Amino acid sequence: MVDPVLGTVPLLLIAAAAVGVLLFLIIKLKLHAFIALVLVSLLTALATRIPLTEVVPTMLGGFGSTLAAVALLVGLGAMIGRLLEVTGGAQVLADTLIARFGESRAPLALGVASLLFGFPIFFDAGLIVMLPIIFSVARRLGGSVLLYALPAAGAFAVMHAFVPPHPGPVAAAQLLGADIGLTLIVGLVLAIPTWYLGSYLYSKWAGRKFDLPVPALLGTDETAPEDRPGFGTVLSVLLLPLVLIFLNTGLSTLIKNGNVGEDNVVVQALVLVGQTPVALLITTLYAMAILTRGRRTLADVEKIVGSAIGPVAPIILITGAGGMFGGVLRASGIGTALSDSLAATGLPVIVAAFVIATILRVAQGSATVALTTTAGLMAPTVAATSGLSQFDLALIVIAIACGATVLSHVNDSGFWLVGRFLGMDEKTTLKTWTVMETLLGGIGFVFAFALSLVL
Repeated sequence: MVDPVLGTVPLLLIAAAAVGVLLFLIIKLKLHAFIALVLVSLLTALATRIPLTEVVPTMLGGFGSTLAAVALLVGLGAMIGRLLEVTGGAQVLADTLIARFGESRAPLALGVASLLFGFPIFFDAGLIVMLPIIFSVARRLGGSVLLYALPAAGAFAVMHAFVPPHPGPVAAAQLLGADIGLTLIVGLVLAIPTWYLGSYLYSKWAGRKFDLPVPALLGTDETAPEDRPGFGTVLSVLLLPLVLIFLNTGLSTLIKNGNVGEDNVVVQALVLVGQTPVALLITTLYAMAILTRGRRTLADVEKIVGSAIGPVAPIILITGAGGMFGGVLRASGIGTALSDSLAATGLPVIVAAFVIATILRVAQGSATVALTTTAGLMAPTVAATSGLSQFDLALIVIAIACGATVLSHVNDSGFWLVGRFLGMDEKTTLKTWTVMETLLGGIGFVFAFALSLVL
């Protein structure tokens, strides 16, 4: 970090101005978030008097270090999700779970399917894939479409915010120095009860309160039943990366505690394949082989995985630019100034992280931008706070994710996506989707904060 030449108050004012300019550019001027983040990073570096010869290296350092952790995970995760979508794996997953749960528990089955499918696929893509299934079930069983749609939408939302390899939690974990594998485990453990309370139980009330018909939108999965993979095959694709990553985390803990020798070649190999990028690479290759076996040519498979890259490229760039902004904040000394100010207020780090993420979420809408920006702002504070374990760091990542989830409204693309696809006007969307998102973020933070106090 460059030694700061400005005092605490000027640095904090510059930080506030930088965030304000960023929000103005994105919200008012409709400037793309990637361009806005790069521009504000440059202006912040100049305003904080980082030496001119160090400005670009500082920006590129933050951008590159973030992409090194994020790009592989996001790209491979998108490929796995695309393979499941195109081969009919999502349809198989939903149909099988509904059959096993029973029609009376169809909303629960759709939610569980979305939780599983939401591990590798992003919120908007996952919801669009599931909507034809949701509408088909709603037409067959009757009742408000919200009864079936909200558990699925909530599942994708909570997985997207809480669990790697999604870009927000991956970037936040990387910026804060949290272990990705442990963050994944903590995110999963907290995501499930958060979804059950804030989405599934809420949907039962909302389904009775708002009797909305099934919209005449979308079609159904066109993959012939005989060409779809089996349920066990789909489940194996979803569970494989989890098993590999859990294995890595467990062995790393045993090595750290001295229970297993770190010089053991077998142990080293298992730790390697369980590292998140390698685990997802193995899963992508497995999915390419097992989901398309005997059904697609190699050229078709190449087109499927290639088509997954385009939609996620903007997300990867925005995430990297968020890391750039965080890198500038760290190098300028703003993060240290913020750390000192928060220490003076006595606000716990995990609470401060949640509050800052909430403010950014409400102001500019994007959960990913809120996650990455908050993590960049909080990184120096976290680094300067003694006694934080890897478990504490993972909980701080989840707290940031919770703040980046609450109060979705008209400046959030997810607000319009859900509202339009479910045939709701803005007022109804605020009363249903916004309330559910706020419940998810609030409940998740309560869980994370409680765990930080007792563990």
